[in-house]
Amino acid sequence: MAARADAPSPLAWIAWALILIGLPMAVAGWETRPRATVTGPRSSRAAAVRTARPPTPPPPVEPVEVYALDRDEARRFNAAVPFSRLANPAARPFVFSGSEEDLARAVDCLAAAELYEAGDDAVGEQAVAQVVLNRVRHPAFPKTVCGVVFQGQERRTGCQFTFTCDGALARTPGAAAWSRAREIARAALAGKVYKPVGYATHYHTDWVVPYWSGSLDKITSVGTHLFFRWRGWWGTPPAFRFKRDGGEPLIGKIARLSPAHEGGGAPAALDGPPVLVAGTGAAELAAQPKQAIGADMLGKSVAGVKLAVLGPDGKSFLVELPGSGSPDGWPALARTFCAGRLECRIMAWKPGATPAKLPLSDAQLDKMSFAYIHNAGSGLQRALWNCDQTPRPKDQCMRRRVAAAVPTDTGLAGVRRKERFETVKITPVIPVPPGPSPKG
Repeated sequence: MAARADAPSPLAWIAWALILIGLPMAVAGWETRPRATVTGPRSSRAAAVRTARPPTPPPPVEPVEVYALDRDEARRFNAAVPFSRLANPAARPFVFSGSEEDLARAVDCLAAAELYEAGDDAVGEQAVAQVVLNRVRHPAFPKTVCGVVFQGQERRTGCQFTFTCDGALARTPGAAAWSRAREIARAALAGKVYKPVGYATHYHTDWVVPYWSGSLDKITSVGTHLFFRWRGWWGTPPAFRFKRDGGEPLIGKIARLSPAHEGGGAPAALDGPPVLVAGTGAAELAAQPKQAIGADMLGKSVAGVKLAVLGPDGKSFLVELPGSGSPDGWPALARTFCAGRLECRIMAWKPGATPAKLPLSDAQLDKMSFAYIHNAGSGLQRALWNCDQTPRPKDQCMRRRVAAAVPTDTGLAGVRRKERFETVKITPVIPVPPGPSPKG
C-alpha cells in the first residue's frame, strides 16, 4: 500500500519522540538547579540573590576529629566521594577595612595560618588564606581574621586550626618564609582572590577522614588536599555577605613573630604562672625615667648586660648576661632595660650563646637562659628561668619546648597531620553522591 502524501515522515516521528522524552528531563534539570538561578533579566537575578534570606540558623562549627583509618583506607574512602556537580564560583574579593593597627594584626594572623598550615608553599598558602577569609564572611564563624584563625585556641581539642593548640607554634619559621607568607596575606586582604577553592570553609588532606566530611559538599582539590563547603543555602554566595565586626584581637601566641601582637599575653616561650619581681611592679617600672637604649647601644653594656639585638618594635631586647653574678639578680638587670616602658620583653643568654639577629631558631630558643616580660596596661609581670641550666621552683621555669614534627609531604594540613592512628572499630560512612541541595 502506498504511503499517504500528507503522513509524517520517519524523521518527523523521531523528532517528536526526542521532544517528548527530553522535556521531562529538562524540567527535572530546572528543578534541581540551585535556587540562585532565576529566569529573567540579569538585574532581576542579581536582585533575587541580594534579597535571599537564610532559611535556618547557621550550621554548627564542629571540632576537628578524624576517623581512625590508616592512610590507604582514608585515601580510598576520599576517592570514592564524588565532587559536587553544582557550580563552584570564585569568592568575591575581600578588602580589609579597619585601622592600620588592626590590619597589621590581621596580616600576621593570616600569615601564621598560611605558613603553619600549608608550609612554605605559595599555592597552598593562598588556598588557606581564602578559606580563612571565607570564614570571616560567614556568620557561623568569628567576624575577625584573628578570631577565625585562633578560634578555640584555649583548648587542646576543639581548635579550628590545630597549629594554634598542638604546640606547632614552638617552631620558628625562617625569615624568608615568614616574609613571603605576610606578602600573600597582604594581597589577600587587599582583594586578591584564589579562585579554585570558591566559597570553601573547610579542607583536609586526602589521607584523613574528618567526621564532618560526610555532611559537606566536596568541591575541589588542590594537590593532595580536598576542599568543602556547606550544603544548601549556607554554602551559597548570599550566605557570605555579612560584614566583619569589631577590631582584631591581640594574640599573645604569635607575639614573638609579630610586633603587632605584643601585649596580648606572654608568647609561647614565656608561658607559665606569673612571678612577681620584688620591689617594682609593672606600672611602677613604666613610670620610672626611660633609659636611653636604642640601636646605637648594640654591643654595649647597660648595668653589666650587653645589648645584642634590639627588636624592630623597640620593646624587645635580646641580651647577653654577665659571666658572673647570681641568677637571682637577673630580674633586676632586666629592669634596667625596661624602665620607662609600658611594654617590655627581655630574652637573655649566657656569654657565647646570644643570637646576633632575628628571627630565632629552635636551637637558640632552647639555649635561652632567662626571660622577662611586663605590660603596665594589664599589670602582667613575669620572670622565668631555663631550669635545665638554673634549678628553680617549678612555677619559675620556662615551659620545655617540644618542636612539632615536620611533615614529609608539603601542602595544606587543614586537619593536622597525624603519623599514627588509633586502631578502633568504627562503622564506615558510606559516601552518598550529591543530589539536589536540601531546602534550608
